[in-house]
Formats: sequence, C-alpha cells, structure tokens
Amino acid sequence: MCFHLKQKKRRAELEERFEAECIDEDAYITADHLNGFDHPRTSIITAQRPSEIQAFHWGLIPSWADDISFRKNTLNAKIESIAEKPSFKDCLSQRCIILVDGFYEWQWLDPKGKSKQKYLISRPNDEAFALAGLWNKWTDKQSGESISTYTILTTEANELMSIIHNSKKRMPMALSREEEKNWLQNGQLKWQRDIELKAQAQIDRNQPIQTSLF
Repeated sequence: MCFHLKQKKRRAELEERFEAECIDEDAYITADHLNGFDHPRTSIITAQRPSEIQAFHWGLIPSWADDISFRKNTLNAKIESIAEKPSFKDCLSQRCIILVDGFYEWQWLDPKGKSKQKYLISRPNDEAFALAGLWNKWTDKQSGESISTYTILTTEANELMSIIHNSKKRMPMALSREEEKNWLQNGQLKWQRDIELKAQAQIDRNQPIQTSLF
C-alpha cells in the first residue's frame, strides 16, 4: 500500500518537470514526510486541468458519503478493482497524478511485523515523479463546504517492492513520464510496474543509509 510520501523539490523544479504552474501559492506543498492518516493537502495535477498544479486532500470522499470520516478508508485504491468499488467507480474519469520525490514503506523483519525497517523509495536520480490517482469533490451536507480529495492507486509489487513491502506485496502506481500523459488522457496502465526505483534504509528522516537492494 502507500500511506507515507515525501516531496522536497522546489516549486520551480516541479513546474518545469511537470510542465504545469502553481497558480495558487498554496498548491505548492513541501514536506519530508506526509502521513496519509493526517489527510494532508498535497500537490497534484488533474486530467481536467493538466497545466495547473493544485493541492487536494489525501483520502477520497465519494459524493454519497455522509461525513468526512469516510476518507480514512480511501487513502489507496487497488487498480484491479476500482471499477467495481462503490467508493471509486463514479470517479473513474476523474484521473490525477500525485507529485512526489519519494514514498516510505516498512519491511517486516519478523512474521508478525513487531520489528520493522523503514525505507525511502525514490527514483535513481532523485528526480520528482508521479503516482497515479483518482480525485473527487465532496460537499458537506451540513456546512455546504466543498473539499477536493484524492486516492492513490496501488498494484502488485515489483521485484524490489516485494522484498521491502513483504507483508502485503503492494506498491503505488509509480509512472514514467510517458505514462503520466497517458494516464491523464484516459489511457490504460499495466498492473505490474516496471519503473526503475531505488531504496534507502532509514535510521531517521535525515540519515538515509545505502543498502544492497539496488
């Protein structure tokens, strides 16, 4: 799965890399560690506005949801079943990409996961990259407030991520540059990801240690 992100690139770097502009100053989000369970706003690009970087809340809320707490269930969506799930099937055409330069995962070191090793997963050259997602706008029936939200699509783990995410063997849909445009233009994606990634074991957020996994 994918519940923890990193985005530390400068605004100008993101705008150049994704050929999009942060029209709203608040759309540029930078953090060493974005925890999905806090439902933060993060930088994304939607299919409807591909030349603009926006900031939506992590955790998709379907239009029919009664309250905002629903989003704790929808940080991720399995790409194999999104067309069947009530939470996602109504927004299949509302595609987006989530802008990151890394995500975190924990490797289980024992069968029950009582001991874990944290890893930062990034591109080999540490460039910004994108994760595939879906988004939706939800309106609170009580207050009338509208909130734009998203979910990150996941797929079967590739060889590297099978070693790291060894409990559930899943990974976010990390996209190549060509796939970013294809996804936003309603193209199809393979379930098994072969984009090149690297892993760094983490003692803490500021002291990555190189490992033998890449």
